[in-house]
Amino acid sequence: MRAFRFVTVDVFTEHRFGGNQLAVFPDARGLTDSEMQALAAEFNLSETTFVLPPASPHNTARVRIFNRVAEMPFAGHPNVGTAFVLGREEEESPRALRFEEPAGLVEVVLERDQAGRVVGADVAAPQPLSLGAPVAVEIIAACAGLPPEAILTVSHPPVPASVGNPFVIAEVAPDALSRAAPDLAAFQRARAARPEMGGRFALYLYARGEGTALRARMFGPLSGTWEDPATGSAASPLAALLLSLGGAPEGRWQVTQGVEMGRPSLLAVSARRVADGIRATVGGRCVPVLRGEAVL
Repeated sequence: MRAFRFVTVDVFTEHRFGGNQLAVFPDARGLTDSEMQALAAEFNLSETTFVLPPASPHNTARVRIFNRVAEMPFAGHPNVGTAFVLGREEEESPRALRFEEPAGLVEVVLERDQAGRVVGADVAAPQPLSLGAPVAVEIIAACAGLPPEAILTVSHPPVPASVGNPFVIAEVAPDALSRAAPDLAAFQRARAARPEMGGRFALYLYARGEGTALRARMFGPLSGTWEDPATGSAASPLAALLLSLGGAPEGRWQVTQGVEMGRPSLLAVSARRVADGIRATVGGRCVPVLRGEAVL
């Protein structure tokens, strides 16, 4: 039998059993694609990561990210959590890490406390903001179990947005966010209606608070994640989208997510205008939880 070491961490939180859970295999050499997918399904978390040697010696690692049913090109909390685990395991770890992923090269900066211990990370999304064709309010309302009037369109219509992994982003009235509940049949109909999205339809709802504070929820039942407590790969295109609505060169927001699940999470997101468009980053802190071996 073969044994593969794993670590689990809670991401985008400073409190154990908050944030978004992640399983990390720091050395996944010898695992097949099917075994990685089976392990991700076995852990039954929103994502599990597998660390492999990089193709280029200039990079830190090749990181593969699997949800319960498929491999993902990029995701936020898996990169933050994986960087945290690798940074904790290497006392002399560099400040910046570079991960090879299907969506592109992901650059990560480790966050340390005053004692020099790694406590979190900031992730630069691998692609500039791209937007798809707007999605009808009625489709969003049906997926979220809300009346159409709860979906706000004054700033922007519901729209697919991506900086490496696409989400349909929609603003909702603040008092409606906590009432949202995903409807699987509606998600299936939405996916069928938007074949250009490649069989993926995940919904990121947000509501504005005071100043730069935002509240959010993410529903992805088609990939096995009924609701996600923290979604960096959705919060980062949200930041880029919000910046695109005005003329500022950059912007920063604090996103609170996971409250309704009992796993409150805090994501720091930013966006800035650069030569190739709008680029976004997402960051937060992590807490180690479990460690062990998977025996195959």
